[in-house]
Amino acid sequence: MSEHLRDTTILVVGGGRGIGADIARRAERAGARVVVAARSGSDLRIDVTDELTISRAAASVGRVDHVVSTASAHHDVPVTELEGDRIHAALAAKVVGPLLLAKHLAPRMSPGGSFLFFSGVVGWQPQPGTVVKGTANAALAALVTHLAVELAPLRVNALAPGLTDSGAWDGLAAERRQALYDGAAARSLTGRVGTLADVTEAALWLLGADGVTGETVHVDGGSRHR
Repeated sequence: MSEHLRDTTILVVGGGRGIGADIARRAERAGARVVVAARSGSDLRIDVTDELTISRAAASVGRVDHVVSTASAHHDVPVTELEGDRIHAALAAKVVGPLLLAKHLAPRMSPGGSFLFFSGVVGWQPQPGTVVKGTANAALAALVTHLAVELAPLRVNALAPGLTDSGAWDGLAAERRQALYDGAAARSLTGRVGTLADVTEAALWLLGADGVTGETVHVDGGSRHR
């Protein structure tokens, strides 16, 4: 499935941990040259809310075939507890950041290249305490359709995972984490929590899916249909 990645150059923004790191590892195993960028702890610094870091990184990395961004900034609190600067940060990570990545990297990409951004199931499952994250994820789904039209023949897509055992929840106590996973599995049509492999395999497929653009692909086990 990942033969199409051989000898390509892939920039993974947020590739230092979790889903981004797994995409980077698997893409390298498939023969791609992977450049990992992050706000810190990486050879290439990109803060998607800081245009200067993006423009500098674009100049540094040179020609690119695919750009993947897992950037996010969560602000999960009730509406009465919202903070303006954190609202702006969350929207910047999911909307402004992808726009700036497209601005600076699209001119450096090969005609068969693509952008892949990360949305999430909460954009389709409104619930108390997630209004900012849900709105940001839903906005990203709209954004990829507009970018796909403007940047054609470059492709632009998004992945929207459900709750995934990606390491993001490892800081929780074991009992609480298991309860979280059990709840997610119960809400899923597949009866299980998502795995890194579920998300990464979908991501690698999308990078080579030449006939798919302007789409948000859901990898949530059908939980948004509950």
